[in-house]
Amino acid sequence: MGIGHGGGFRGVDARAQRRLNADAPRILHLRHRVTDLFRPYRGRIATTGLLVVVGAGIAVIPPLIVQRIFDDALFPLAGGGPDLALLVRLVLAMVLLFLVSAALGLVQTWITATVGNSVTGDLRVRLFEHLQAMELGFFTRTKTGVIQSRLQNDVGAVSGVLTNTVTSILGNAVTVIASLVAMIVIDWRLTIIAVILMPILAVVQRRVGQLRARIAGQTQESLSELTAITQETLSVSGILLSKSFNRQRTESARYRQENRNQVRLQVRRAMSGQGFFAVVQVLVASVPAVIYLVSGIIVAGGAGGITAGTIVAFTTVQARLLQPLMGLMRVALDLQTSSAVFARIFEYLDLVPAIADAPDAICVAEGPGPLGRVEFQDVSFRYPDAAADTRPTLGGVSFVAEPGQHVAFVGPSGAGKTTVLYLTPRMYEASAGAVLFAGTDVRRLTHESIIDQIGIVSQETYLFHATIRENLCYAKPDATDEELVQACRAASIHHVIAGFEHGYDTVVGERGYRLSGGEKQRIAIARVLLKDPPVLLLDEATSALDTVSERVVQEALEEASRGRTTLSVAHRLSTVIGADIIHVVDGGRIVESGTHAQLLARDGLYAQLAAQQIAATRVLQTETDEAPVTPADHPDRRADRAPGD
Repeated sequence: MGIGHGGGFRGVDARAQRRLNADAPRILHLRHRVTDLFRPYRGRIATTGLLVVVGAGIAVIPPLIVQRIFDDALFPLAGGGPDLALLVRLVLAMVLLFLVSAALGLVQTWITATVGNSVTGDLRVRLFEHLQAMELGFFTRTKTGVIQSRLQNDVGAVSGVLTNTVTSILGNAVTVIASLVAMIVIDWRLTIIAVILMPILAVVQRRVGQLRARIAGQTQESLSELTAITQETLSVSGILLSKSFNRQRTESARYRQENRNQVRLQVRRAMSGQGFFAVVQVLVASVPAVIYLVSGIIVAGGAGGITAGTIVAFTTVQARLLQPLMGLMRVALDLQTSSAVFARIFEYLDLVPAIADAPDAICVAEGPGPLGRVEFQDVSFRYPDAAADTRPTLGGVSFVAEPGQHVAFVGPSGAGKTTVLYLTPRMYEASAGAVLFAGTDVRRLTHESIIDQIGIVSQETYLFHATIRENLCYAKPDATDEELVQACRAASIHHVIAGFEHGYDTVVGERGYRLSGGEKQRIAIARVLLKDPPVLLLDEATSALDTVSERVVQEALEEASRGRTTLSVAHRLSTVIGADIIHVVDGGRIVESGTHAQLLARDGLYAQLAAQQIAATRVLQTETDEAPVTPADHPDRRADRAPGD
C-alpha cells in the first residue's frame, strides 16, 4: 500500500468501494485468523463471557428499581405519603447491585488484560520464531528496520484490539440487548422512537471504518520507513558513515520529512470518524428530549400507560444505552482499522521459507560418509532475486574436500567464491546438482545437524553489545572458564583479554566497536574453536586487516584449522599458500586446481593474480618505508582505548 505525499485524502470513491467489496472474503478470512489467536484461551474467555452477561444483566436492574422508587415508594399510585420502608429496601438493593457490579468488573478486567496481553505476546513470539526460520536471502533483500517495524510497531498497533475486543464486544452487546429488552418492557412505543436511527448509523459506521482502514495501512507503512531510517542511520556503522561524509543534515532532513508524513497520517487517523461519533453522541443524547415530547403527546392524547416513573426509568435505561452503543461502534471501527495491520502481520507469517527440512530428513551422524567430507557435484546456482537473463553465479562446480583437508578458493571479485561457502551449510539451495555433506545430499539432512558440524568465520565479524565471555559462550552456553581460556589461547587473544581491566567481563560495545579489527576477528575464531566443529568455513577472514593483524589472525586460523576440514575463500593469496588444494574460480566455474606451486607453474589465472599481488605489495612496502607505522599507531596498540569502561 502506497503512501500519499500529495493533498488530503479524498474519501472512499466508487472504485475504492468496489475494491473493498471484492476484498470482503479476504477480510472475513482475516477475522477468522484473528479469532483463532484466542483459541488457547477459550476457558478464560468463557469465564469472561459469563461475567459480562451477569454484569450486563445487573446493569439494567437499577433503572427498573428507579421506576419502583418513583411509582411505589416516593409517589405511590394508590395515593398517600412515601413508603419509607420500601424506599430503604430499594436503595439498599441498588447499592448492593453497584458493589457486585464493581467486583465483577475488577475480575473481568484482570482476565481480559491477561488474555489480551498473552495473545499479543504469543503473536509477537510466533512472528519472531517464523522470521528466525526464514532463509538468508530473505534478510539480504529486506531492510532490517522494516522487519523490526513488523515485529514491534505492527504487533503493538493491534495489542489494544486484542486486549479489549472480547470484553468490548461481549459486554457492550449484552448491555445493548439487555437495555433494549428493558426499554421494551417499560414501553415499546418509546423504544421504537429511541432506536429508529440505529440502521442508518450502522451504514455510516461501515463507511468510516473503510476510510480508517486505508489510513491505518498508510500509517504503518510510513512507520516502517521511519524505523528503517532510524535503524540505518543511528547504528554504529550508519553514524560513522554519515559523519565520514558529513551527511548528518541530509539524514536529519530525510528523517524530518518522513516524520512530517507520519504526523500527518496520525492526525488523519485520529480525526477520521470523530465527526461520525460526534453526530452519534448528539443524536443519542437528544433522544430523551424527543421521549419527553412523545410522552407528552401520548398522555395528552389520552392513550395512557405512561407515568413519571415510566419516563424516568426509560430515559435512565436509554442513557445507559449510549456508552455500550458507542463502544460497539468503536470496536467495529477498530477491527476495520486494524485489518490492514493484521494483514501486514499475517503477510509475514504466511511467508514460506525457501529452505526447510524434508519430511524424511536425517541427522548428519546417520549418513554413510565420514564427518567432515564435503562434496559438490556439478552444482549450479542463481540467486533468487537475480534477473532471469543474467548469468548464473555458479555453473557446474565440482570438487571434494576430504576430512582434515584445507581447500581454498581464489579468484577475481564476483567470481562466486563466497557462494560456495553459503551453499555448503545450505544457507541457499543449489539450483542444480548436489551438495553432499558426510556423503549425504544436504537436502536430505536436517539443517540443524548440518550447522552443528560447521563453524564459520567471515570478514564481517559480529559481536553482541555484551561482555567477551557472553560473546564466546554464544557458541557453547555451558562452557567453563578453562574452556574459554583454552579457546582464546588457541586464537592468540587470551593475553590481550587478560590485559583488560575487566578481563573476560569486558563489554565490547555495539558490534564490538571498542575492539580493534584483529581482536574482534580472533574472538570470533575463539568462539568457533569453543564450538569445536569438524568443518571450518573461512570467508576472507583477514581481508579487512592490516599486515600485522593479518599475520596474527592467520596464525590463529592455522591453529584453528588443524585437524578440521577447512574451506577458505581468500583474496590475499599469501593466506592460502599452504592449502592442500587451491581452486581458482572465475565466472562461476573452477578453471584451475592444484597446489600453490603447481598453479604457479601452469602460468594461468592464478599466476596472474599472484603477480598482481606481488607488484601491489612492493608498491605498498615502498610507501610504508617512507612513512613507517609505529606500534602506538596500530589498532591493536591504541593507548586511548579503554575496553570495559
